Amino acid sequence: MRQIHIREVGPRDGLQNARQRMPSDAKKAWVRAIAEAGVPEIEVGSFVPPKLIPAMADTADIVSYALALKDLQVVVLAPNLKGFERALAAGAHKVTFPVSASRQHSESNVRMTPDQMVEEVRKCAQRPHPGVLVEGAVSTAFGCTLQGNVPEDDVVRIAAALAEFCDHVSLADTVGYANPAQIKRVFKKVGKVIGSKLRTAHLHNTRGLGLANALAAYEEGVRHFDSSMGGLGGCPFAPGASGNVITEDLVFMFESMGISTGIDLERLMEARKLMVAAIPDEPVYGHMALAGVPKGFRAAA
Repeated sequence: MRQIHIREVGPRDGLQNARQRMPSDAKKAWVRAIAEAGVPEIEVGSFVPPKLIPAMADTADIVSYALALKDLQVVVLAPNLKGFERALAAGAHKVTFPVSASRQHSESNVRMTPDQMVEEVRKCAQRPHPGVLVEGAVSTAFGCTLQGNVPEDDVVRIAAALAEFCDHVSLADTVGYANPAQIKRVFKKVGKVIGSKLRTAHLHNTRGLGLANALAAYEEGVRHFDSSMGGLGGCPFAPGASGNVITEDLVFMFESMGISTGIDLERLMEARKLMVAAIPDEPVYGHMALAGVPKGFRAAA
């Protein structure tokens, strides 16, 4: 049985801020390779205005392609009702809404205050969406490069509001400010209020603490994680928001600890090669890519 559930967010979070644009055919081949490595869930794109993020202009096409892949949960991001309607029309299995706990980041990212964004998600969730999961992602939950400190009480309040009508709630370290003690403290506070609705840790490795924070979240009971192949990622509207937790390194850490991800590390490394070939001038990261899989490595049972 899978003990850790990893969602690959590279095709969305990774490419939205990339300097190179990955061709649609290359993106499809990459998504297929990720799925064939055993990754059960992929965030394949976002339904945002193409003029704001041109890399996401082909999201509907990528969703259509991904839906044909076996045993894959296809996820997209939507910032508002229009994006949600496009996601439903495309047939996505899950739609994630970014709700920043930082007012300055929220206004920069979605042109709404956090409370206005909560109401936008509520409006979406009240629309008929049979079989489609709705996730509220509390972004900048651990700090913000625009605002600085983000009060933990604000994070709890927004998470509690989203839990009223969302299937799941995630907490995101959008700008890589978090440390392991903070991760444990905030996940514990939110978990006490919304219980099992709290589901996913979305962590960035901007300051080198991504894996440490993932382990801290695991110790706090989190079993769902977002990560991005090659450490791609970052919000275009949050200065300094670079580098998601690296999927290859995250899988290796958990598997080497005897915690199953259900992902084939060797095949995952092959999928990485497709990504690098498609955007060859884009900076990518990862200790596994540099050092390789250790001799004698055995995946968790």
